[in-house]
Amino acid sequence: MQKRLTALLLGLLVSTAAWAGDTPTYAAFTISPALSKGSNAVIRTEETTFTVTSPKSATERIKRVITVLNEEGKRHAQLVVPYDKLNKVDYIKGTVYDMLGKKAATLKASDIKDYSNTSDFSLYEDNRVKVAAISLPSYPYTVEFEYQTTSNNMLFYTGWAPLDGEKLAVEKASFQVIMPAGMPLRYYEQLVPEKVNVKQEGAQQVYSWQVKDLAPIEREMYGPSFSELIPMVRTAPATFEVQGYAGSLETWQSFGEWQNKLNVGRDQLPEATKQQVLALVKDLPTPEAKVKAIYQFMQNKTRYVSIQLGIGGWQPFEATMVDSKGYGDCKALSNYTKALLEVAGIKSHYALIYAGEDNRPVLKSFPNSQFNHVVVCVPMAKDTVWLECTSQMADAGYTGSSTGDRYSLLITPEGGKLVSTPRFTAFDNTQKRTIQVKLNTQGSGVGEAITQYAGTQHEDRKGVVQHYTPEEQLKWLYKNTQIPAFEIKGYNLEKVKGEPQVREKLQLELPKVASVSGRRLFITPNLMNRWTSSPTFTEGRKYDVIWPMAFHDVDSVEYEIPAGYKTESMPQPVKIASIFGEYQAQVQMKGNKLVYVRQLTMHKSRHKPEQYKELVNFLKQISRADQQQVVLAAETT
Repeated sequence: MQKRLTALLLGLLVSTAAWAGDTPTYAAFTISPALSKGSNAVIRTEETTFTVTSPKSATERIKRVITVLNEEGKRHAQLVVPYDKLNKVDYIKGTVYDMLGKKAATLKASDIKDYSNTSDFSLYEDNRVKVAAISLPSYPYTVEFEYQTTSNNMLFYTGWAPLDGEKLAVEKASFQVIMPAGMPLRYYEQLVPEKVNVKQEGAQQVYSWQVKDLAPIEREMYGPSFSELIPMVRTAPATFEVQGYAGSLETWQSFGEWQNKLNVGRDQLPEATKQQVLALVKDLPTPEAKVKAIYQFMQNKTRYVSIQLGIGGWQPFEATMVDSKGYGDCKALSNYTKALLEVAGIKSHYALIYAGEDNRPVLKSFPNSQFNHVVVCVPMAKDTVWLECTSQMADAGYTGSSTGDRYSLLITPEGGKLVSTPRFTAFDNTQKRTIQVKLNTQGSGVGEAITQYAGTQHEDRKGVVQHYTPEEQLKWLYKNTQIPAFEIKGYNLEKVKGEPQVREKLQLELPKVASVSGRRLFITPNLMNRWTSSPTFTEGRKYDVIWPMAFHDVDSVEYEIPAGYKTESMPQPVKIASIFGEYQAQVQMKGNKLVYVRQLTMHKSRHKPEQYKELVNFLKQISRADQQQVVLAAETT
């Protein structure tokens, strides 16, 4: 009812405004239906001006006017501006307008809150945020924010993505970068409708972009990330300076040379620690064994604590400090590990990387700081060993979903070198399970399930083993065990020492493992790994089809059936092949045991939009096959 009244009111307002011949600038009813449809908010205008004053500093001014259409769009009535030792907030202004575009209130100083932005795992950070909020009790309304920041961290230039959220539209937006004489701008354009306009204004070079009438973007299931679909401009300096450290971002090599300046002289260790390392590796037969021993020495001696202060966001603390204090952040711990390896005569590299399961791709053709983490890379004769130095429990050489299958910038003595970390195939990420069930005539049973998880498939359970109490582990297992009805009578979760694997053993009571109808038992033999849903096919797909994870599952289930029963109906073996993966399953009787074996292999891959129908059909076939039943019938006398 409220939506109808709002629509009626807006209609009346449109008519009144047309009769009066006077339409307020920010009136909500002036938004085109093509932009408001499917939107929670519409950017009326946005102006971003980034002015570089020297290799050491710049200012950024942003003015944004946005109409909030409903409750889901309310977050746009809040402005969050981060700052730290190297970035300050010069001012924040704000105004809110009603649905007619009439000014209703102005942002007051008391409406701007200042909070620490320190991470829970951080010991020291200077990160803070200013949060400004202004709104009205009824929708739609319009907020206008204007603010300016000054930065002395020229490693990072600003980026521009006017359509920065889903269910958001843009009437018009502009981006301007003003560069001083002798300082060219490096930039990367993505899906911008008009390329850059460059003009000379006095001694300054001005780079400009603009967009108009951007409708909301709707993501598609198994499609690209939102950031891949929107217009975007990334910018970066050719030369820059941060707290006295000058550098160049024109090549990956020069970026590495700058990082080398930050690291120089910070790898010294106390003599006593050097002697410990030499004694540790003295009798070890191979370089690989030495790397593993030194890595475990570091893990046992240190713990991870984030430290982010000024240039400390990129410069590691000295190895001597880590050695004496026993803690450090990713930079400090990686630098320390590299120093320990050096004592044993093992060459390694400090390596910048973007860590996280979202696996944000690095733009290889656009050198700039695209990283948020540091690890250690150890080149070996036959392979390369990657070391995650922030975890006391990580396995040497395992990158996993956090740092695997992406680019890392090695900081070599000659500068930066972009290399890829290991890519996991389906057979690296496995789940291998054997189940034995003893079935009775009432359809109940007891069972034992033993599963070995490896690669990325072990990561969740590794976290459960390492961080949960026994009571929490049991609760987690109940939530993550996919059986229609069950009770866990006993369990064991164990991390395999030195390997990226977890073993799980469940003792199960299964009250409804089979349905009973007269003298028949109906069993779905796939007990624990059923594919129960598939996406809906729609015509006119726009974007590529992405299957995000490679894995290989093998399930073997053995049912001991009650005496006097025999099979009345069994499904035929199923074998399906697709560009996305392979599936096979079969069930057969062996004596008094019903044996079911299922294998599913999925490949991480990307395909053209027209291949989406094949994915839907493949998943539907798997789902149907996983639900197939066996009918057992009691023999009559």
